[in-house]
Amino acid sequence: MNVSIEESDILFADDEIVVVNKAADLLSVPGRGEDKQDCLWRRVQQRFPTARIVHRLDYATSGVMVLALSPESHRNLSIQFQDRKTGKSYQAVIAGQLQQQSGTVDQPLRCDWDNRPLQIVDHKEGKAALTHWRVIERLDDACRVELTPVTGRSHQLRVHMQFLGHPIIGDRFYASEAQIARSGRLLLHAQMLSFSHPVSGENVTFTSPVPF
Repeated sequence: MNVSIEESDILFADDEIVVVNKAADLLSVPGRGEDKQDCLWRRVQQRFPTARIVHRLDYATSGVMVLALSPESHRNLSIQFQDRKTGKSYQAVIAGQLQQQSGTVDQPLRCDWDNRPLQIVDHKEGKAALTHWRVIERLDDACRVELTPVTGRSHQLRVHMQFLGHPIIGDRFYASEAQIARSGRLLLHAQMLSFSHPVSGENVTFTSPVPF
């Protein structure tokens, strides 16, 4: 089944890049098995056949992603992500009330091999992971927070919020059953992405409204 990305989800496109809004519960790239072939990359390729993945968002996470449309742009953007020269901002709704208004989580992460794809904090074998957080709004037994990852580890924001004792609501991997039941989706959205345009070098910023 060849599904194309919705016109409304294309935030920007030129000859070198396409910036899109990924839906929640959609793979960034194909998984194993026939039932995991539908993904953002394939949908974008229906409109932009040369599109190549540069970075990923979790299946359950929605928000801004950039794809490259030429080998040169793919190389340029991949280096920017690798060297942490991009800017990223997420919004989430987490369970409970944080004591402070802002803070930082500096906890190394690695794959929990017995429970893949889950990740865990591990001070011996984990890779450095750093997240800044800020409370935007206090809700009923919940907080709306802005999350700014410095590193880009798998499930980083989700595990770091769990580490604080405030899992993201709707998180089927790291929240309790009661916290999962509070939302039909993971309340995590990539609201902003900035980087240098791979050809012009101009700093560009793209945003996507938070859908929850």
